[in-house]
Amino acid sequence: MPQTPARRAAGRSPDVASLVRLHHRRRGWAWVGTGSAIGLVVYLAIGVDLTGTAGILSVVAVFVLLALAVAGLVVTVADTSRIHRADAAVQVSAKGSVSHYPLYAHAHRYPPRHHGSWVFGVVMLVAGAGIALALLPAQVNSWAYLAGAEHQDTFNPVSYGQACRPVSRGGGCSVVTEGYLSSSGAHVTWGSQVPLGQPFAVRDPLWAWGSGRSLISGTGPAIGNIIAGLFFDGLALLLLYVLLVTMREKSAAPVQRRPLPAGAHPGAGRRTHPGRGHPPGGAPRRTRRS
Repeated sequence: MPQTPARRAAGRSPDVASLVRLHHRRRGWAWVGTGSAIGLVVYLAIGVDLTGTAGILSVVAVFVLLALAVAGLVVTVADTSRIHRADAAVQVSAKGSVSHYPLYAHAHRYPPRHHGSWVFGVVMLVAGAGIALALLPAQVNSWAYLAGAEHQDTFNPVSYGQACRPVSRGGGCSVVTEGYLSSSGAHVTWGSQVPLGQPFAVRDPLWAWGSGRSLISGTGPAIGNIIAGLFFDGLALLLLYVLLVTMREKSAAPVQRRPLPAGAHPGAGRRTHPGRGHPPGGAPRRTRRS
């Protein structure tokens, strides 16, 4: 009879069980730290300056990713050090208990092997989904720019402003030009300083909100917006997948059956049809008339 995880855990010594838990926790925090670090690198590589609600949303998400990346690195290094300091025989036994788990198992399965790192992994995915939401208008406008779906319009420069990047993106401020479009009247931003009162032709953005207020100046920025947007869209889809798996695993919990008393016949617990001595659906016994 195959042993269940509970029986296997009960048969381990306390040192082995503690080391197995460290292995699962290290794996979970390694996923959290690596994913957060990759998200930060992708966000720092793009050149979209977000303002307003989208800017606040993205800044909060970036600091969450930064904190999780540092925490993931610290916990992974600390757990690795504790694992290597353990007794050699205990290390071999613990490693044999976790070697059959694939590397991707901790990222999505439920219930998780270590709840703490799993929760922070979900927080990382939520932060990535927040950045994806903030970048969505710029991504839509970039696809439309490359496809030629945007119409020609005229940008009217009105005033200068400053676009300051947070410390997480290198800091510093640059001069931008605020204005409006002649056709739609939408208030938009040009990413550099241009002479005021001298209108020039631009592409009319399809979604002039948040990150979509920044006009696209060429093919290069459009491709960068698309690549970054697809990365964070993938994190948002992974978050949705994890939530669906969690709901499915919770709803498919096994139903415990009531055990039968010793010596009882398997069919003894069946209900009989009211007023008859045979089970429901069974044919009644025929009697021969004399």
